[in-house]
Amino acid sequence: MKIAIYGREFSDIVLPYVQQVFDSLRQHDTELFIFDKYSQFISGKVHFNKEPHLFKDYNDLKGQVDVLLSLGGDGTILDTVSLIRDSEIPIIGINLGRLGFLASVNKDNIQSAITSLVNREYTLDSRVLLSVESEKKLFGNVNVALNDLTIHRRDHSNMMIIHAYLNGEFLNTYWADGLIVATPTGSTAYSLSCGGPIILPQSGNFVITPISVSYTCLL
Repeated sequence: MKIAIYGREFSDIVLPYVQQVFDSLRQHDTELFIFDKYSQFISGKVHFNKEPHLFKDYNDLKGQVDVLLSLGGDGTILDTVSLIRDSEIPIIGINLGRLGFLASVNKDNIQSAITSLVNREYTLDSRVLLSVESEKKLFGNVNVALNDLTIHRRDHSNMMIIHAYLNGEFLNTYWADGLIVATPTGSTAYSLSCGGPIILPQSGNFVITPISVSYTCLL
């Protein structure tokens, strides 16, 4: 199995768990691809049985790996979206951080989780992504998001007037500090703090949440 590994810099207290990940992978017939910056960080700290491949971006991964391991918390998983995009590579989050709604594998279950992975004893949970189209490349080549898209005013300027359309048809006009368009996954993030509802991941719905105390959200 070809496995990509992505992570952020971590404290020394996390190092034993990262080493356990690589030790568990070494027990199986796996070919590893490690994010280049992460590889530089763990060099000399984590021991490999053989030199892994390195990758930098989406182009290095698409069609090359079977799954991606995200080592960290939910924020680390959000980072991986720019690497995965439309390649449909499954992501497995091993929670080495604090929040673990998306990174659901507890660090105490690393070995059993990896064994299940290489034996293909798992189910896939599909998540909706947002795609952004604009005249200017506001986000470079990374125009997808797992949580939300937010339009907000600059600094302390006046409130914004935002016209929202759905499939080309006028939906509503908002006078607010900004507007959040959230996926079901993102409904528990910024949108929730602005009064938006929690949506089941399987629903496939989006929620439009104004950043204003004067409006309610639209589902």
